[in-house]
Amino acid sequence: MKHAVPGTNKTKSRGEDSTGKFSSVHPIMDSLEKQLICPICLELFTKPVVILPCQHNLCRKCANDIFQASNPYLPTRGGTVTSGGRFRCPSCRHEVVLDRHGVYGLQRNLLVENIIDMYKQESTSSKPAPQRAADQPVCEVHEDEKINIYCVTCAMPTCSMCKVFGAHKDCEVAPLKSVYQVQKTELSDSIAMMVGNNDRIQGIISQLEETCRAIEENGRRQKSQVCEKFDHLYAILEDKKREMSLQVTAEQEEKLNYIRGLKRKYEDHLESMTKIVESGIQTMEEPEMSLFLQTAKALLHKIGEASNKSHLEKVERGYENMDHYTVNFKKESKAIHAIDFIGDDEEEEEDGLGVGAEEDSHTELTASGGADGGGLPAHPLPLPLPQPAPNTLKNTGLS
Repeated sequence: MKHAVPGTNKTKSRGEDSTGKFSSVHPIMDSLEKQLICPICLELFTKPVVILPCQHNLCRKCANDIFQASNPYLPTRGGTVTSGGRFRCPSCRHEVVLDRHGVYGLQRNLLVENIIDMYKQESTSSKPAPQRAADQPVCEVHEDEKINIYCVTCAMPTCSMCKVFGAHKDCEVAPLKSVYQVQKTELSDSIAMMVGNNDRIQGIISQLEETCRAIEENGRRQKSQVCEKFDHLYAILEDKKREMSLQVTAEQEEKLNYIRGLKRKYEDHLESMTKIVESGIQTMEEPEMSLFLQTAKALLHKIGEASNKSHLEKVERGYENMDHYTVNFKKESKAIHAIDFIGDDEEEEEDGLGVGAEEDSHTELTASGGADGGGLPAHPLPLPLPQPAPNTLKNTGLS
C-alpha cells in the first residue's frame, strides 16, 4: 500500500505532462493545418500536390477540374485534358499556361507532400486519450452501495440499504428500470408534443409577418389615395392633407408596433420551448437510469409550464384592414371647379355670403370611412390625432 501512492502520482504526472505538451502543440498544428488547405476543395492537400508558376499549390485533381472548367472545348481522354490550355490560379488570379501535357506537366511539390505526411502522423499521435465513462452513481449515505431502486413515495432513486435500514424503510419502492421506462416514455411524448407546438407557433409567426406586410402595404396605398385627393385642393387643403396622412400613419404605426410586439412574444416563447426541447433530447440520450430520473421530473414540470400559451394573444381577423380611411372628394372637386371671377355688381352681394359659403364648403369636406367614423373634422384648424376605434384593437387569448 505504501508503494501504490507514489506510483499513482507518477502516472498522473506523466498524464499531465502529456496533456500540457498537447496543449502547447495544438495551436501550432492548427496554424499549420490552415497552410495545408487546398483553396478548391477546402480540405488537406491530396497527393499529388502540384505547384503553379505563381508558387501557389493545388491538388492535381482540383487543378485538373478547374482546368477543364476553364477549357470546356479542349479534347479530353478519360476525363483529362490532353492538350495545352490555360486557367487562372484560384488564390491570386495569375494566368497559368500549360503545355500539351496539361496539369500533368506541372511540377509536384514534394516538400508540401512530406509536410502533409508529418502533419497527419503528428495529429494522430498527439490526440488525447478518450476519457472513461462515468461509473454508476452510489448512495450518498451508504457509499459502497449502488443506486438500484426508486422510492415512489419520495420520488427519487436510492439504494437497497436505504430501503432496509435507512430513511426509505417505510416508503413504497419500485424497480429502477420500470420507473425509468415509464418516465422516459412520458418525456418522449412530451417532447413530441412540444415539437408539434413549435411548428404551430412558427406558423403563427409567419402569419404575423404576413400581417405586418399587409398593414404596411395597405397603409401605403391609403396614404397615396389621400394624397392624390388632396392634390386637387391645392394650398387651401394642404394642412388637412397632412393631418389625414398623419391619422393613417398613426394607426399604421400603432398596429405595426402591436403586431411586432406580439411577434416578439411568440419568438421568445418559441425560443424558450426550443431550449427545453434541446434539454429534453439531451436527457433522453442519458444512458444511466438514475441520472435520467434525477432530471426528468423537473424537466417534465418545465415542459408543462411552457406548454401553457394562455398568456399569448392573437390578432382578430381583418386587423390589418385600413379601408376605413378611404376618401371621396367628388362634391368638393365640383365646388372648386365652379369657382370663378365675380363682377363689380355682384361683389357687394357675395361679400356677405362669402364667409358662410366658405364654412359650408369646409363642413362638406368629409372622408367616407368604415363603422369607426374616420371622417374629416369640419374645423379647418389642426386637431389632435383620433384614438383607434374599439373594434380594431380587440385582442383575445389563444384558444
